[in-house]
Amino acid sequence: MNIPDNLKYTKDHEWLKVEGDEAVIGITDFAQQELGDIVFVEVETVDETLDKEETFGTIEAVKTVSDLFMPVSGEVLAFNEKLESSPETINTDPYGEGWIIRIKFSDKGEIDELYDAKGYQALIES
Repeated sequence: MNIPDNLKYTKDHEWLKVEGDEAVIGITDFAQQELGDIVFVEVETVDETLDKEETFGTIEAVKTVSDLFMPVSGEVLAFNEKLESSPETINTDPYGEGWIIRIKFSDKGEIDELYDAKGYQALIES
C-alpha cells in the first residue's frame, strides 16, 4: 500500500498536500482499495468555505457511496473536472491525477492535527 511521506492524512482516509497557502485533497490508496471501482464523484461546494470535517462531496463506487470530509477548514477553489468523465482515475492514481479538490486554508494551524505517513499507517493497521 502506498502512503507517501510528503502528505498529511485524516482518520477518514483523505490526504492533503500543502502548496503554500493552498492544498490539494484526495482519498488515500487504502480508501480507494476499500471502496473498489469508483464510478462517480460529486463536489458541489466549489467557492464555498467549509469547516474542518464538513462534507465537501461524495464518492460513489460499485459497492457504496461515501461522504468526503474536509481535512482542514478552507474555501474550495477547484474540483478536478477530469473526474467527471474518468472517476476511475482515483483508483489508478489516487495521489496524482486522481486528486479531488483544491482549497485555500482558513487556519493553516489545523494541518498540525493531521496524521503524518507513519501515524496514518498505524491507524489503518489497528
